[in-house]
Amino acid sequence: MIDAVAQRMQAMVEAVGYPQAAELFGTLSGGKRLRARLIMMIAGESEAAVTLAAVIELIHAASLLHDDVIDEALLRRGVPSVNATEGSKQAVMLGDILYSKAFSELTQFDSAIAKTVADAVTSLSVGEMMDVKMSEAFNEDEARYLEMLYLKTGVLIEAAAKSAAILCGKDAHAHALYGKNLGIAFQIIDDILDIVSDEATLGKPAMNDFVEGKCTLPYIYLYRALDKEDRAVLTALHGVHANAEQVRWMRSGMETHGSVKAAYAMAQRLSDEARAAIEGDTALAAVLDSMMQRTF
Repeated sequence: MIDAVAQRMQAMVEAVGYPQAAELFGTLSGGKRLRARLIMMIAGESEAAVTLAAVIELIHAASLLHDDVIDEALLRRGVPSVNATEGSKQAVMLGDILYSKAFSELTQFDSAIAKTVADAVTSLSVGEMMDVKMSEAFNEDEARYLEMLYLKTGVLIEAAAKSAAILCGKDAHAHALYGKNLGIAFQIIDDILDIVSDEATLGKPAMNDFVEGKCTLPYIYLYRALDKEDRAVLTALHGVHANAEQVRWMRSGMETHGSVKAAYAMAQRLSDEARAAIEGDTALAAVLDSMMQRTF
């Protein structure tokens, strides 16, 4: 049914009536379609579920287009980004088309679903602003970072799970908690992989998050463990291209102080809370297991 979601998304964009937009959209990589899969797992494979999944995935695709422009990213999922091949203006406008079309399709749903998704997009935009602002200086505030992760990543996965539950009459609160925790934990694992994986696996340079100004949990935990002198070294490396020796120093420090393990433990706690919220749903529990075992 994920193919049906992809086809519905393409049809929605084609219905806009601007062939160039539909053609450019067709070049985008679909990724894991996590939000769509969750909707289908929770709400089944009805026409309404397919449409809701397509709406959520259009919103996600739009946010990634804008995110790549903000980050000046040249790659997305290992292939050239739209802003790299077509320019930032085209990427922004395509994102706007996807957002607006998604909201147009959203009007056919119950008001509770529409509000859930619309509120999530507002929060998503706030999270993007927070992320940009936080990249300007080294951030050592774990709570602030987790709030940003929730707004930027968790909130749309939360909305997907909650709206799917509303669609089929399941416990919306429990599924919202599941989606929220899954989303935050998913991003923490992503942050860890940026540090422990290589460029070939990631499809982008390793440890690129720190170069872009992102102080993810392993860096925050490393900072806490260092003395004053080494903290100054770490903060000086924030937002710059570290050389091989500096990269080894950071990785060695994280290994010594268990920074990556501590970040993984946080993701595991969130996963355990999510599992408890949907106790008995083996399919959704399996998604958590798969997420925690990701290697790319």
